[in-house]
Amino acid sequence: MLQWIWLVFIFAVGCCVGSFLNVVIYRLPRDKSIATPPSACPACGRNIRFYDNIPLISWLVLGGKCRYCKAPISQRYFVIELLTGLVFTGLFILYFHIGLRRGLETFLNGGWFVYLLHIILLSALIAASAIDLERWLIPLSICWFVTAAGLIGSALGVYVINLAKIGGYLLLPSASASISSLAAGAAIGLAISLGLLASGLIKRSYEMESAMPDGTDDASADQNEPRATPAPSGVEGNHESRINHRVEICREIIFLLPIITCSAAAYVITREIPSVRSWWVNFSQVPVIAGLFGSLWGYFIGCGVVWATRIFGTLGFGKEAMGLGDVHLMGAAGAVIGPVFVVVAFFVAPFFGLAWAASQMLFKKIRQIPYSPFLSLGILTVMILHDWIFNYLIGMFYH
Repeated sequence: MLQWIWLVFIFAVGCCVGSFLNVVIYRLPRDKSIATPPSACPACGRNIRFYDNIPLISWLVLGGKCRYCKAPISQRYFVIELLTGLVFTGLFILYFHIGLRRGLETFLNGGWFVYLLHIILLSALIAASAIDLERWLIPLSICWFVTAAGLIGSALGVYVINLAKIGGYLLLPSASASISSLAAGAAIGLAISLGLLASGLIKRSYEMESAMPDGTDDASADQNEPRATPAPSGVEGNHESRINHRVEICREIIFLLPIITCSAAAYVITREIPSVRSWWVNFSQVPVIAGLFGSLWGYFIGCGVVWATRIFGTLGFGKEAMGLGDVHLMGAAGAVIGPVFVVVAFFVAPFFGLAWAASQMLFKKIRQIPYSPFLSLGILTVMILHDWIFNYLIGMFYH
């Protein structure tokens, strides 16, 4: 009976979070506050009462229509609430009832901390994918929030979960002294690149996309919310033909050079200078610092694997490949699940893309969708199959 109460509670919490995600999905790409004003009908502007804002139930009772003006309410609201509730409940069952993740014996004995970080990531993936499907962009604020959660959670996790379990079961990212030096150097390089960008010494790529060909502003091309994938063919044409994609991607390579250089330099310095090496090992292997650098390296690897694909794809085909929104999304995922598993997730994602393409061919439909839903499914798969992947990788490298 107690287990069923837990499951009902987790599902209800998930549906409530899904209701909040609907607010994020609608307001964030439109540059509206997600806190105020209260929820209102987009058609008539009347505030939605609390009894008409109960997840799942209110949509069904109202028949998917506004109580006042009878304007239709998108099915997306119901789907997102239900999906989030099922994800919350499913992950809880897999982790704490089926025991799919070793090291998470009970929810209250530290397991809740890993579960919390993972549902934050999955909730963000749901919101980002929904926005991307609708508007072909990923708001960076979603990615930054998850990245911050990953960095803070990985650093403070040692105060909640036994350190031996974190390392033995890879429950949270953690870094060796060598990896920590790479992460620290990359962070210094990122600060330098951002400073050069702010000073105008290096230029942003695709600055032309801040405005449409007719000179009117295009919200979906805002530099703060970069397009997650190339725009549909319907918005290409003369505007697209004026862009030299290889030149634009070279600007991004210039941006990345300080990051790569400083990362390599920090690695060499902390290994080759004895006094620095001794100090760095003692400093970087403090559990809190090791967790922080492990998450930070996961962020850089998550960004890097997508950015490398974007760069080589654009240079090879002369057309923008993938997008900066996907770069930040995978970086955020890497900060939570770590560098190894975010790379695995990246290579799992194409299988979902192929499945989608096969379904389109089977039903003779052609609908182009962004890549973030496939990346999200890849991340979810890796989270579920974490222990199997871990054992496989250990067997592959140590036998």
